[in-house]
Amino acid sequence: MATDIVEDFLGDEDPTGNRKCLQPRSDIDRMSVGALVVVGDVPHVQADSEGRIARQIGLRSAIMLLAAFLLEWLYPVFFEVLFAGATPGKRAMGLIVLNDDGTPVRWPASLTRNLLRAIDFLPFLYFIGFVTMVANRDFKRLGDLAANTLVVYRDEKPAAASIPEASPIAPSIPLTLAEQRTLLDFSERSNRLTAERAAELAEIVAPLTSGHSGPAAVQQLVGIANHLVGRR
Repeated sequence: MATDIVEDFLGDEDPTGNRKCLQPRSDIDRMSVGALVVVGDVPHVQADSEGRIARQIGLRSAIMLLAAFLLEWLYPVFFEVLFAGATPGKRAMGLIVLNDDGTPVRWPASLTRNLLRAIDFLPFLYFIGFVTMVANRDFKRLGDLAANTLVVYRDEKPAAASIPEASPIAPSIPLTLAEQRTLLDFSERSNRLTAERAAELAEIVAPLTSGHSGPAAVQQLVGIANHLVGRR
């Protein structure tokens, strides 16, 4: 019936083959033709609507994936480099990340140790990271081994260094972390020791005192300590 109404609305063909457009014969005809036109457009409208919804969902998914990536991989790097080696979680636990030589961690090392968490996690629940930590004496996971970093405990309120001020002197030989710590401890205690005892201890490390003895040797070590704590 609907087809008949549309045929009537379009009219008969003229001798040239074109249809003569006629007016609907009644209100019922008008309503029927209008309903057919609307129903005919429904698939197109529905397809456009579904396309817009799909694009919106795709955009939201992309934003969420980007945010998840940034939080998972760059959030710890940002805090470790710009906030003294500690994310809020590490700071709450009294932990910080340092280079193996005790210096603050920088961008390349922090990126390396954090991106390698993907390998430490394999095949599940940080299994590779756990095995790596058990297998080395410093209890470092794969990311820390590759980046030459370590996670250490730090007091919430570290004691202020009481190293006497002196002209900084670069050490003439490389020092291990333990040797640096020993030198700093000596310099902090030097004012509480007798001059004779301080000189006696200073002369033990002759390679660092450049041939000096007595108070000059003590002053040499104190100068190296000033260099180690960053005084310039």
